[in-house]
Amino acid sequence: MRVYHDRFSIPMSPLGAWLAILCLCLLPHTVQAATIVAFGDSLTAGFGLSQDEAFPAVLENTLRNKGYDVTIVNAGISGDTTAGGVSRLSAVLSQKPDGVILELGANDGLRAFDVAFMKDNLHTILSTLQKHDIPTLLVGMYAPRNMGPVYGKQYKAAFSSLAEEFNAAFYPFFLEGVALDPDLVLSDGLHPNAEGVQRIVQRILPTVETFLEKQGVATHQTP
Repeated sequence: MRVYHDRFSIPMSPLGAWLAILCLCLLPHTVQAATIVAFGDSLTAGFGLSQDEAFPAVLENTLRNKGYDVTIVNAGISGDTTAGGVSRLSAVLSQKPDGVILELGANDGLRAFDVAFMKDNLHTILSTLQKHDIPTLLVGMYAPRNMGPVYGKQYKAAFSSLAEEFNAAFYPFFLEGVALDPDLVLSDGLHPNAEGVQRIVQRILPTVETFLEKQGVATHQTP
């Protein structure tokens, strides 16, 4: 009996063949490493925090502790808008990421930009990433309350409709469970503090894990 391996064969006894097959079955599964770009504004960049406390670093550390071989690149720029994101697309593409977490739009809302303008910019980013076969996890935001209910409804709907159009993974509100909680934000009342970032990561983690697993990024840990 012969056991075949790639381009060569090895003569073996029936018992030896079974032992060889058993050893092959016991080898650890290959786990795909991944580089994910966190593409966003100050909420991604980690405004007022150290780099180790920023969202990308905390998310990467949390995922690695769960066994994922993943690197999260911090591509957040404080004050950036969706238009700024469009201008930075080439820099993101140059990193050849396996995926993108897209968190932009908060500053558009703070500056009362037209929702259609914001949506068009996000559409450009998503369509460009799609053309380059880069899966995207779109992160939504809510508009400031002082913008009124009509603007708020249109703003919120822009994210969900884009996620549906591009069949993108979607997390509706980046600051879920953190916004307006004085214990979880900085003194400006807008940006999460270190504890707030931890809360954000724990909330978004199941969505990120599903996103990674769909790209074939399995955990090292065995059931």
